Amino acid sequence: MSAAHPVDAATGDSPVDTELLDRGGVALAIDGARATVTLDRPDRLNAQTPDTWAALAAIGAGLPAAVRAVVVRGAGRSFSAGLDKRLFTPEGIDGTPGIGHIAGLSDAEGDATIARYQEGFVWLRHPQRLTVAGVQGHAIGGGFQLALACDLRIAADDAQFSMAETMLGIVPDLGGTVPLVRAVGYARAVEICLSGRRVGAEEALAIGLVQQVVPAAELDTAVDTLVTALTAAPAGAARETLTLLAGVADGIDPAAALAAERAAQLRRLRSLAAGEG
Repeated sequence: MSAAHPVDAATGDSPVDTELLDRGGVALAIDGARATVTLDRPDRLNAQTPDTWAALAAIGAGLPAAVRAVVVRGAGRSFSAGLDKRLFTPEGIDGTPGIGHIAGLSDAEGDATIARYQEGFVWLRHPQRLTVAGVQGHAIGGGFQLALACDLRIAADDAQFSMAETMLGIVPDLGGTVPLVRAVGYARAVEICLSGRRVGAEEALAIGLVQQVVPAAELDTAVDTLVTALTAAPAGAARETLTLLAGVADGIDPAAALAAERAAQLRRLRSLAAGEG
């Protein structure tokens, strides 16, 4: 799969720096209201680097407002095998030091560095857009966390999920802990993280980690069908509903949830009355 660099029809400019996309091994394709983000380093099983995270963050910041849904995929036989192994060496990758250098930073610098990495993931949970991960093969460590960053996950029947960080002596720090606990509950999250074991597609479906399992050859079609169905509602109503549901998932108390529903409905009714979408 080759990288796709979409351009704005009016200006001819790409919404994201194409050199950054290339360095990060990320492809971006925009088709109307849908964007597809593809980790595009199949020769390395789509292993991730700081440039990958920077490219993902730039996509989140640069997507046109008209994009309502984002699909996240991996090229080749794996979704993502996690961090590029070179990040565990002092030499690092192409001038970027290995993650061990963070230990020598001040608290503020270390916090800022990891926060910058997290920016590649957190935008996928913003209720402005529906996000769906189509997962095949390995989704390990950072790959697992990238899938978890999306609202929904469809898995090929060969998918294998693993939170490998703890077994490597580190912790999942790319935003994966909250959505994992949301999806499978605290006890299962503990077992999955501390064991580092592989969770196959059928088990992932049974415990709520994914919403659908399909044969690998049907993954693209299944993702397309789901996204088409879930973007049929008016854009404004979809955004307000996603915001309400995200608030509940974040632990908003029932009274506040009811108040949020009332406020959202008032906004929608006024928008409809004004002839807006």
